[in-house]
Formats: sequence, C-alpha cells, structure tokens
Amino acid sequence: MTAPHPFPTDLALADAAALQALELQAKGCTACKLRPGCTQVVVADGNPQARLVIIGEGPGGDEDRLGRPFVGRAGQLMDKILAAVNLTRADTYITNIVKCRPPGNRAPEPDETQICTELWLEPQLALLRPQIILSLGNTPTQYLLGTRQGITRMRGSWHPFRHSTWTHDALLMPMFHPAYLLRNESRAAGGPKSLTWRDIREVAAVLRGEKEPEGLVKPEPADMVGQPGLF
Repeated sequence: MTAPHPFPTDLALADAAALQALELQAKGCTACKLRPGCTQVVVADGNPQARLVIIGEGPGGDEDRLGRPFVGRAGQLMDKILAAVNLTRADTYITNIVKCRPPGNRAPEPDETQICTELWLEPQLALLRPQIILSLGNTPTQYLLGTRQGITRMRGSWHPFRHSTWTHDALLMPMFHPAYLLRNESRAAGGPKSLTWRDIREVAAVLRGEKEPEGLVKPEPADMVGQPGLF
C-alpha cells in the first residue's frame, strides 16, 4: 500500500500581485535570440491561486498572435481534457518553459531554455504554491525533473517536486502534450489518447483528495539517466 502524500493544509497563497508584476516585466524581455522572431512574449494564463499548475514547451503561432498560452488547436484539446474531469482554466495556472515562440514551432534550444527559465519560470515557481504540476511533453519534463528520459517512458508517473524557495513538496506528473495527441488520433486501448484519459483522471482524483498518488518515483541519479527519448 502506498503511503499518503502529505499535502500541507496550510499552504500560503501565491503572491498574485508579485506574479502580475513579474508577468508585466517579462512581456518586455529581449534576453534571448527568440524575441526578434516573435510577435510578443507569452507569459501565463489562468488562476495564480490554483492548486494545479500546467507547464508546456513554448508558444505556437496562435499563442504568439493572441498573447496567451495554449489557445490554438492543442490548447483547445487541453481544455477538453480538463473539462472531461470537470476542470477549467480557472482551476489552473498555465505557462511554458520559454515565453517566446521558437521558429517553426521547434523545440527550445538549451541556451534559450536556460535564459528563459532563469529569468521567468523559476521566479514564477517561487511565487506559486501548487499541489500538482503537469509537465506536458519532453521539454518541461526533462527540465523540471533533471532527466533525459523521454515522455513516453515518464508519462503517468508521480514525482516529488520542490522548488528551492518552497517549504513543501508538490506532486509532478508528466503527460503527453496535446499537440502530440493531435498527431496521434487513435483511441485504441494503450494508445496516447487512452493513456492521457487515464492520467488526467488520476490527476483529478488526487487533486480532489479522492485517492492517494501511487508509486511516487524517487529522483534518478544523474549517472543513471538515459538518453533522450521520442516525444
């Protein structure tokens, strides 16, 4: 039997005013080579006080145009995935590893990830107080967990996560990025959509206190980490 994860019951609220100030500051960022090729900096969406934080890879074309993360086809699918377990954007805080659209929607390069996370994601996490984090796809999963394992191996597993400024552990679950699901339409058992349905039901049940997370994975030693996997 899995021991209960000790969610604290007295977590301080996120500093919404500081988050808003940080987001305004981020919108003027020109620190890395991504900024000249995009329309605007896309920082975050949703509720700073939400217990569920969702972290993706980076903005796409629709996000770059509208200034909000996850508003294109992948974002619309994400909304449907949340709605299937009676969650909405108001129940989440949504952001990305990088805040500017990479050319051709490619994956962020290491220098882009380093600059953007140091300037913006790490300060965001310092101000947030989530109980659960969803990392969507390879890039956020590998960054947050310090692994080179691919999402196909990591998805659906619970990991303890603590930011350096926190006094509590959050739970982190890697999941397939909705963009991957759009490229893999099969609803067959064991396929990406079937596995995502399993994962989001697990997340919702743990978030609502209906069950305890099963099989928390201990951090993997750096010398045991494997090679990068497929999306």
